[in-house]
This record gives sequence, C-alpha cells and structure tokens, in this order.
Amino acid sequence: MGSSNNFIDRIDVYVKSGDGGNGLVHFRHEKYLPKGGPDGGNGGKGGDIIFKINKKLSTLNNLRYTHHIIAKNGDNGGENDCTGKNAENIIIEVPEGTMIFDKNTREKLKDLIDDEQYILKGGRGGLGNTNFKSPTNQTPRYAQDGEKGIEKELTLELSLLADVGFVGLPNAGKSTLLSILTNAKPEIGDYPFTTLSPQLGILKYKDNKECVIADLPGLIEKASLGKGLGLRFLQHIKRVNLIVFLIDINDDIEKTLKILQNELYSYDRSLNDKKYIVCISKCDFDENEDNSDILENKDYIYISSFTKYGIDNLKNKIFTNL
Repeated sequence: MGSSNNFIDRIDVYVKSGDGGNGLVHFRHEKYLPKGGPDGGNGGKGGDIIFKINKKLSTLNNLRYTHHIIAKNGDNGGENDCTGKNAENIIIEVPEGTMIFDKNTREKLKDLIDDEQYILKGGRGGLGNTNFKSPTNQTPRYAQDGEKGIEKELTLELSLLADVGFVGLPNAGKSTLLSILTNAKPEIGDYPFTTLSPQLGILKYKDNKECVIADLPGLIEKASLGKGLGLRFLQHIKRVNLIVFLIDINDDIEKTLKILQNELYSYDRSLNDKKYIVCISKCDFDENEDNSDILENKDYIYISSFTKYGIDNLKNKIFTNL
C-alpha cells in the first residue's frame, strides 16, 4: 500500500542542550608586568535545541531515524579576557499540531500551533576570574564552571489540524468521498484498512470559503482500547471542529453509529461536545426515483460518491455547521 505506511505521527527522542563553557582562572604575564591582574575570560553559551513549526510538513517522517539530539557545548574562556565561543543552536522542524510530552511522566510540555516554539536552553557560560576582582581581592584564584544543559526524554505526537474529520468503519467509502470533495488523492481499494494513515484535502466552497478535511483510518469496535489502529487514529480526531460519521447504507445504521460514537467518547469524553453530521454512503440510486422508504431519517444526509447524489447537499451542510 505504498506511501501510506510511511506516515509517522509519534516518535521518542532523547535531547540534550549544550553545557556552558567554563570560565578561566588566569593572570596576565607580560615582560614588564610581573604581577599582572586577572585576565581569565568567560565561557561561551551551550547550544539551544529549538523545535519549530514548518507548515510544509505533514508528518514526523523527517525524524524517523533521529533518536538522539545533542547540542554542542560552549567553549571555555581564554586568556586576555577572551570569551569562549557560543555553540550553535540546533533547530528541529516539525509539522503544526505536534505535541511534545515528557516521555517518562507524560506531562504535556508544549502544543506547537501557529508560531509556537519549544526551546531547551543551552547552559550559560561560567564567569572567568576577571569578574571576581575587587579592592579586597586583587588576585581571585577561582572562576565559575559553565551551567549544565537540559537533558530530557521526549515523545513527539502529531495531532492533525483539520476542520472536518471523516469517521467510519473500514471500507465505508471515506477515501473515495475525500477524493470527490477535495484535491486529495488517497489510496482507494475495496477492502478494509486501505487507509493506514490520515489523508488531508481542501474542500473549496462558494465565496472563496474553504476547509481542511481529514480522512482518518477506519475505526473498529474497541479502538479506544487499542484494537486495530486504535489510539493512533483517535488522537487525530481531537482537534477537528466537525465530525462526519460516514456509514454504508448496507450496514445497520443505528448500530454502526452507536459503535462509532461509543469509541470516540470512550477515548475522550470532550468529543461528545463536537458538532457532527451523519452521512449515509453508497446510495447509488437515481434522484428521480421515489426513495422515501429508504430516506426515512431526515436528520441523515444520503450520498453517492459514484453518481454524485447528495454531494452538494453535504457540502452545504458542512459549511453551515462550520
């Protein structure tokens, strides 16, 4: 299934910002100044590690083989009041919507949205003995060590930023519908779990309105307990503003809707507060026929990605709810 397997939305990584360089203990030694004063320089600053957003990225694939990120230390102070060189910062680019957790405590440290950054500061350089000279101590024989950098084990998790999320059982027709509504080209197949990773597309509407739709991997019963693609799927639904439950007309609609809702709400009760649309797919019949016996529930939207039946109605309903 090609590139679908390359979607990475969670990685663990060890990070350490650089230590500050040590200050120097040194005294000026010149031919005509046998008792020169202190001239030990300050240490340089250790390198920062900076996580910042790159809006062109949509996965954490660029960090697939990155298990350790260690910034360099600042240089030690030198003679003649020379300050040690600062170490270069390391910039790690991640997609918008990346959440950074402490791997061991699961504390959320940062949620990277808009122009947010997460920075592990490098240690400050230590002061050289020049800084400790005073009227009562003309020859200080001590200096500061550099400050240590910050060391952490992190977990990065991507939670997609989309306006609308398609939720349905495997093979409910979500990928096909996404390709009809948007410019996305998801993999489409007539078997369960064609979609192994979220797919994004942009739905354009009248008056230059548009929204981002996420086709999420098929949900199965007990996904909230980790079955199937489980929690990896569910983390992506948390940010959407509108859920579209997509249900095959050949399934038991009420039972399927209950399964889908139960899995979402078991995972996170706040999902209960999100707006949703119930969309019945694969209604491949002629609009001129009398289908009132099939379309008995007026709260549902009935569509066919094959004949385009009901597609405009769905678009209108999505933007009305957004």
